[in-house]
Amino acid sequence: MRNSLYAVIMAGGSGTRFWPASRRLLPKQFLTLAGPRTMLQTTVDRCTPWIPLSRVRIVTNAVQAAEVARELPDLGASQILVEPCGRNTAPCIGLAAIQLLQTDPDAVMVVLPADHVIHPISYFQDAVERASAIVSQSPETFVLFGVPPTYPATGFGYIERGAAHSDREAFQVGAFREKPSRAVAEEFLQSGRHYWNCGIFVWRAAAILKALEEFQPVIFEGLQRIVLHAQTKGWEHAVEQEFPQLTSISIDHGVLEKARDVVVLEAPFEWDDVGSWLALQRLLGIDVERNTVSGLHCGVDTHGCVVRTTDQHLIATLGVEDLIIVHTPDATLVASKANENSIRDLVAELERRGLERFL
Repeated sequence: MRNSLYAVIMAGGSGTRFWPASRRLLPKQFLTLAGPRTMLQTTVDRCTPWIPLSRVRIVTNAVQAAEVARELPDLGASQILVEPCGRNTAPCIGLAAIQLLQTDPDAVMVVLPADHVIHPISYFQDAVERASAIVSQSPETFVLFGVPPTYPATGFGYIERGAAHSDREAFQVGAFREKPSRAVAEEFLQSGRHYWNCGIFVWRAAAILKALEEFQPVIFEGLQRIVLHAQTKGWEHAVEQEFPQLTSISIDHGVLEKARDVVVLEAPFEWDDVGSWLALQRLLGIDVERNTVSGLHCGVDTHGCVVRTTDQHLIATLGVEDLIIVHTPDATLVASKANENSIRDLVAELERRGLERFL
């Protein structure tokens, strides 16, 4: 199975939640949030050389393709699949599947986002190997990874496990649960049957394409036109012409919630989707004053703050509490931690005021 295993890394994003460090041309996956390498580079590192670099595919958009190529110079041009416009994860995954099937009819895909933190790496790799073994035994099976919740998160989708699978470490998916209210999230936390849906999948490329044909025929037919037109017009021209016509829908809603053989493996690895600046508290830890600091900072009577700057630019704080402070060369954010979910609103206001050059 290893010889047919490919890593398909989804690397899109609009760069809003981590403004001002992230921008439209430089969204979260291009930031160094949890180490010296960017999140995209770290995701590739997690997969290689266990999966040969030649079997890595990055799906990104036209705006960010140049940065992907710059950060991953050892990738060939055919390994970076460029979407001319955003169409959510079902078309994204389908595009990767049809490309892999052109050269490897037995291709197995491990699909993962480019902007998550996962460790230990060995646990992740072992989990994917177990999922690959399930797919090898049951070629039409789709394997998901469920992360045991550690707090009542309301921003994640959940997977409810059902009956035990023939693989003793896996379960049939009983139900997909939308982002819950706080009270429901508390119930999920206590149930022992619910997992966070971390958006990492393992399946055969042929199987996911067959499911798209059944459940999302518009997407399937558009993908088939890409294959057909690529023979005469070239891959890039075919994608440019046909991809915008595909239905915009997630793989979860479009396929997995409808499919018959969907299995969840409990993730043995630690996982963080790094969804906002407050994630730095989990990634970098807090000091005795409850502050999380990345860069040069001097604080007096400063408590519970998240501070990000560089080693060349000092941020000094006095008598403040529970703030997010982020410095970049051309913009600085000062926000209450209680309003972190409103950073997108701030970005929208910048656009409304004609300040797109900061986006």
